[in-house]
Amino acid sequence: MQPKTTHVFILGSLCLAFYCLCAADKFYNRGNHEWTKLFMVQHWPTTVCKEIENDCRDPPNYWTIHGLWPDKAGECNRSWHFNLDEIKDLLPDMRHFWPDVIHPSPNRSQFWKHEWEKHGTCAAQLDALNSQKKYFGKCLEFYKNLDLNSMLLKLGIEPSVSYYQIADIRNALTSMYGVIPKIQCLPPEQEEEIQTLGQIEFCFTKDLHLRNCTEPGVYFPFLQDALLTDETSMTFGLSVCEDGPVFYPPPEKTYR
Repeated sequence: MQPKTTHVFILGSLCLAFYCLCAADKFYNRGNHEWTKLFMVQHWPTTVCKEIENDCRDPPNYWTIHGLWPDKAGECNRSWHFNLDEIKDLLPDMRHFWPDVIHPSPNRSQFWKHEWEKHGTCAAQLDALNSQKKYFGKCLEFYKNLDLNSMLLKLGIEPSVSYYQIADIRNALTSMYGVIPKIQCLPPEQEEEIQTLGQIEFCFTKDLHLRNCTEPGVYFPFLQDALLTDETSMTFGLSVCEDGPVFYPPPEKTYR
């Protein structure tokens, strides 16, 4: 009888260990997917094309949406796949304000698929963002309310062959929005001396109110996002702009 008892004990111990591992894994994943802040990210298409060095044809001459990103979380539900039909009512605005300026595709939806599966499935913790239509719709709402393109023009900040000072851009935006944004640039290449303006991020609390991007506790390492599924995306080269001059490049008709 003793061998049988031993086998039962061993089997019970293995089951308990397996249960503990599963519970720990579930807890660990849940912890990884917790987030507290959102980043509404807009990028300058001319700089996107400059960084990617791809066949980027006729990039828009206005700031476009890169994404709406929770901090500290990514790919929270890999079984929740993107469904274009769920946002069909949003498609006219999506194509205009949230275009994929890099990859030509029949419906330009791969970019949105990436943003939903990497970021949207995490943002869906909020009732206000818990569907694809709500997630993309809210980001479009943020974009229109922020109206970055018009604000920059009102501030006299427009693409130019002359240089701006990063502090002037930051201070001007802060005066308009009442919060400090995060401004990202491409560093100078070997033959260049001046950084290039590439991306502007606005930070939101979990109850969807604007907040400073420099308040203690803001977590940025996760924001090395990739456009689509291409891990050599433009964001890889972006970093917080250094104080000093910056080039805000005028659009060019074609990048090759």
